[in-house]
Amino acid sequence: MATFTGYLRARSDDELVALLVRRPDLATPHPATLASLAARATSRSSLDRALTWVDALVLQVVEAAVVLADVASAPTRAGLLAAVGAGPADADAVGRAVDDAVALALLWPDDDGTLHAAPGLADALGPSAAGLAPASTPEPDDAPHDPAALLADAPTGAAQVLDALLWGPPVGLVPPAGTPAGDAVTWLVRHGLLVRGDSRHVVLPRRVALALRGGRTHRSPTLAPTAADAPVRDPRTVAAESAAAAERTVRLVRQLLARWDAQPPGVLRAGGLGARDLRRTAQALDVDDAHAAWLVETAAAAGLLADDGEESPTFVPTLEADVWLAQDVEQRWAVLARAWLASSRTPWLVGARDERGALRAALDPELARPWVPRLRRAVLDVLAAAPTGAAPTGDDVHDALRWRSPRSVPPRAAVEAALVDAERLGVTGAGALAAAGRALLAEASTRPAAGSGATPAADAAAALAADLPAPVDEVLLQGDLTGVVPGRPGEALEELLDLAAQVESRGGAVTVRFTAESVLRALDSGLPADDLLARLSTAARGRVPQPLEYLVRDVARRHGRVRAGAASSYVRADDAALLAGLVDHPRFAPLRPRLLAPTVLVADASPAELLDALRARGLAPVAEDASGTVVHAAAPERRVRARTRRTDPVREQPLPDRAARVVATLRRASADAANDPGSADPDGGGAPAPGATPGGAGDGTAAGAPSVGDRARAVAARRTAPGARPRTAPAPAAPAAGTPEPGDVLVVLREAAQSRTAVWVDLVGPDGRPERRLLRPLRVEGGRLRALDPRREAELTVAVHRIADATPADPTTP
Repeated sequence: MATFTGYLRARSDDELVALLVRRPDLATPHPATLASLAARATSRSSLDRALTWVDALVLQVVEAAVVLADVASAPTRAGLLAAVGAGPADADAVGRAVDDAVALALLWPDDDGTLHAAPGLADALGPSAAGLAPASTPEPDDAPHDPAALLADAPTGAAQVLDALLWGPPVGLVPPAGTPAGDAVTWLVRHGLLVRGDSRHVVLPRRVALALRGGRTHRSPTLAPTAADAPVRDPRTVAAESAAAAERTVRLVRQLLARWDAQPPGVLRAGGLGARDLRRTAQALDVDDAHAAWLVETAAAAGLLADDGEESPTFVPTLEADVWLAQDVEQRWAVLARAWLASSRTPWLVGARDERGALRAALDPELARPWVPRLRRAVLDVLAAAPTGAAPTGDDVHDALRWRSPRSVPPRAAVEAALVDAERLGVTGAGALAAAGRALLAEASTRPAAGSGATPAADAAAALAADLPAPVDEVLLQGDLTGVVPGRPGEALEELLDLAAQVESRGGAVTVRFTAESVLRALDSGLPADDLLARLSTAARGRVPQPLEYLVRDVARRHGRVRAGAASSYVRADDAALLAGLVDHPRFAPLRPRLLAPTVLVADASPAELLDALRARGLAPVAEDASGTVVHAAAPERRVRARTRRTDPVREQPLPDRAARVVATLRRASADAANDPGSADPDGGGAPAPGATPGGAGDGTAAGAPSVGDRARAVAARRTAPGARPRTAPAPAAPAAGTPEPGDVLVVLREAAQSRTAVWVDLVGPDGRPERRLLRPLRVEGGRLRALDPRREAELTVAVHRIADATPADPTTP
């Protein structure tokens, strides 16, 4: 098996599907041929993306393969194990890392058991792979074969200099001349153990470093860290803490929706929520500003809040919020948890300053980061991999993520924020992943495509329901106007207590207190005193205590004795004494009250403002309409439809199914090309046609089917003036298979650069005339080819789009 393209072509359908599932960017957009798939898999962007998410051990393995192939030859599996310093106890882990690298097509095995790096992988790893000097660093002509033996005669300090550079970084500053360290460096340079990078730096050559390392590329394999010291929580404690946090979050979001329904906050010009509105919301919910920002962001991510789009826009509940409010607690929690896990929002940045020095606001459109969902999944994966009940610290989780993706380590603050959010939401309890959180993670991994009608393999709502304590539908009313709910209040009882009482404490039980203000709130909502007492009697154990009944009756007697309406607004009362003194009262001066009759007063204010002023005066007014009918103070409902996220129906398909369709299409394209005698194999695997002539069909296509190079030369010939002759190089002997597809040029050039072989390249000049040249590719990156022209003894750089054809040269070509 000579090339990476041939390796992919020889893979089974299942192996190709597994590759596309592991590297989904290879299937988007749909590749036309297997050669196109190979070109995409060896592109810099795709290799960078694949390397971003490999763990530290896989990264060590691919670095070792690249380094060994550069200084010696392609290694075997045993050679890789020895290179990373694997001992008998580490052999299985390193072997799995090699298998992982092969599954990702970062390494590919040859028939003789050697492992080759994918073309372009050396450039993607960077110049200092494994802490060694770049391959381009010039090697000294007199480099010693045994550097360790030479050090026996080295001056003092020379060994210490090499030790400092041995495992990287391989570049050091030149010490001042005349000092012991300077003399040691001079001796090392003179004896070929170091080379000068410039006037101020020295470099430890790659071959010398490997010799001093004993042939190893790494000191030892980097195994996955373990949180051995993480405390282990009792499962009952984890379940109780998770259920309590989940129930509290659902309750706070419900209160948030109710508050913003009655008093919707405005939208800033930049699109976020003002700091003053956030602070008011936090005070109303009895949480800090950071917690309030997270609640607002989570509710908006779940589609429960949105900008109403009016001329003076405000944030209001959506129509979806009404559906959410009608669900059970566990269902409501599952909606919030799924939205949080998939959200790209960063609420922990609210209140911090951006690059311009401005404060970041909640719901600001600039707070979205595309990597956040992946971070939350990764954090939960770390918790799921820990023993059941283990509660690793933020440092433990960050260390695990650093090992899982060493080329993309998340910020420490973001990891800590994800853990805090998970605790607030009830995904974790007492720092350990709860059953509901584990089910949420499994549900996200196995969620079916939209519209498929299937159900997830796990149900987060059911997992939470199993941990939630049974709801309590009774309250112990006491003579001191307090009440105790011995457990979690049911929906009906929770609604009644929110309406008519004030919560004093929550925990294993809920303690509430009835006050004149809380009873007045219930009466203002339209609940008559008799109905309120009846509902309290139904929920109470025994009869309603006499002090509470007296309180309700007393407030009800005063309730409605004063009524306000619009004149702009007016106040009327049967008792003229109630209105006495209001006209001259200083607090009413801004309303400009006027007494029309002993029992009627009007003011230049809205009924709502007048009602608030009367309540501040200690009265208990009610509103009425023009006919004198009492109008209860219910805020008008403001609802908008949540903005739905546009989805691509192709992307919504399950990834394995999409990958299988892509592989099936590639196989059909290869079969069609093989059965078509008038075209070449689109994968570049067809043999040269018998009788091919130089410069014609012998460029790797079947007889009668011109290659891309032939078509380019034909176009140039037609553009040439009569009698003019194209400036082309003498045609070589019939080469091997060429590139019938323009995109296939890339993989041919990359494979040639990796194997250090020559290729025939058809370069199209500015005038459209092709020129065939024999080149040795050195590097293909950024849409450009850097190559050596051995016949002209010159190096050139050319844009890939100017290359019409690339054909591997005969190895015997001089």
